[in-house]
Amino acid sequence: MNKRLFVAIDLPPVIREHLAALCCGLPNARWIAPEQLHLTLTFIGEVSGVAFLDIREALAEVTGVRLTLQLQGVGFFPPRGQPRIVWAGVEKNEPLQVLQRKITTRLFQLGLEPDNRKFTPHITLARLQQTPSAKVGQYLINNGLFRSVPFPVEYFSLYSSILGRKGATHLVEQTYPLAP
Repeated sequence: MNKRLFVAIDLPPVIREHLAALCCGLPNARWIAPEQLHLTLTFIGEVSGVAFLDIREALAEVTGVRLTLQLQGVGFFPPRGQPRIVWAGVEKNEPLQVLQRKITTRLFQLGLEPDNRKFTPHITLARLQQTPSAKVGQYLINNGLFRSVPFPVEYFSLYSSILGRKGATHLVEQTYPLAP
């Protein structure tokens, strides 16, 4: 049985509540449910059951230290053209960058193709469908000063994603603790 996988950091409930307050005010936006909000470290894609077991074991070999993150600001993708994704940003954090590189390197060693896009840490808040750019611009002005409280990250997780009519449902397959 194939699984659609990604590696991410789960968010504490207080951070999800802060982000949920941002999830309004844009027409034609499909807002992400608070319980589905996460920080993707790498998207793996669809793999076979055997590859899933290999990935699950390989990620246990990734070492990293606990870190503290803080969310800051909002933005959209793509940077040019019609906005399709609205996100909350992550304040610059070198230990997060190191962890992400270790994960992608280990997955590459397994033979998985790397995602060649630059890692831009963010939390996806909404997917947009023909939302007028002026409305997105106003949303950014209204929420541009968003800043969360700092929060600890003590583990990362391997998730599977099941696509459905109302979007994706994410299930934690395995968690991996970070060293104190």
